[in-house]
Amino acid sequence: MHLPQLDNYRALLLDNTALLDVRAPVEFNQGAFPHTQNLPLIDDNEREKIGTCYKKHGQDAAIKLGHKLVSGDIKSQRVLHWQHFVEQNPQGALYCFRGGLRSKISQQWIYEKTGIIYPRIKGGYKAMRRLLIDELEISTQQIKPIMLGGRTGIGKTLLLKKLTQQIDLEGIYHHRGSVFGKHATPQPTQINIENKLSIELLKLRDKERLQLVIEDEGTNIGSRSIPESLSKKMKQSPLILLEANIEQRVNITFQEYITEALSEHQLHYGEEDGFTRWAEQLCLSIDKIQKRLGGTRHKIIKAILTDAICQQKSSADNEQHKTWIKCLLVDYYDPMYDFQISKKDNHVIFKGEKHEVLAYLKQHQIT
Repeated sequence: MHLPQLDNYRALLLDNTALLDVRAPVEFNQGAFPHTQNLPLIDDNEREKIGTCYKKHGQDAAIKLGHKLVSGDIKSQRVLHWQHFVEQNPQGALYCFRGGLRSKISQQWIYEKTGIIYPRIKGGYKAMRRLLIDELEISTQQIKPIMLGGRTGIGKTLLLKKLTQQIDLEGIYHHRGSVFGKHATPQPTQINIENKLSIELLKLRDKERLQLVIEDEGTNIGSRSIPESLSKKMKQSPLILLEANIEQRVNITFQEYITEALSEHQLHYGEEDGFTRWAEQLCLSIDKIQKRLGGTRHKIIKAILTDAICQQKSSADNEQHKTWIKCLLVDYYDPMYDFQISKKDNHVIFKGEKHEVLAYLKQHQIT
């Protein structure tokens, strides 16, 4: 029986093809692709045993051990999981690391159980990853980005979401970009971020949308880095500055870091534990910038924050958070912004409020 292979990597990624990853969980967790489900042929423990056997006794012995470890009920259960995936995703494909023995065995067992000839990806994960690394460099060279800057809490992400010609880096990096920017769940791995970023840029290029808006960022977002070539391109690109008054900025920051962040934590951890974890994260974030705030100012702001948390917990009144948010924006973030933006004056091409920026972009065929 001929078992087909696919090597149309770009089409698979552009079409959001459902992919079955049969690598071990430890491999999947290091890096994978969007629209992928991990249903391994061998688990982490089995992979380790087979690897040890391979080193001591060679390939044939390792393959023999693998078939022994994955047999009987274990094999039946794994093939059943694959069957469900294949039936739910008839246009999908499967892969292992290099497109070799593991994906070929999985493909064969699926056929024996279901009669379905399910394609595997030639070259596996490694070939797809290589493509995305190369395409990220090509995308960086071809795109014509306009950076969107502005003070903390100005609503840059909210504006980006109104555009189709944009890349939401903070969305891809799963981080809001400041010391307070952690979500309830961890950031993706650097590899997963790069894969997703490369795919998003590839999709924009495929639609010939080379002019796009990107939020002005540093070299890192949270604990993950922006690829060097893209970071360099961003620093050289024209800059639009979004403007808003302090009350608007306080309200936007309040919505993100108080209302939405608490809701996210409670949804993930439960109401009580979620509130505790959210409050602890706020306090920890304030402590991280203690040195830059200065001892006295840190003490004052943290006291207001702690009081606001206690008040919210006892009465559900969260308005006091706006007091420390305003202090932080004016006394901490604004001076840093003024210093940073002074070095970018020659890149600024427009300044304005939200509706003015949107009008400017529309005028330049960026929607």
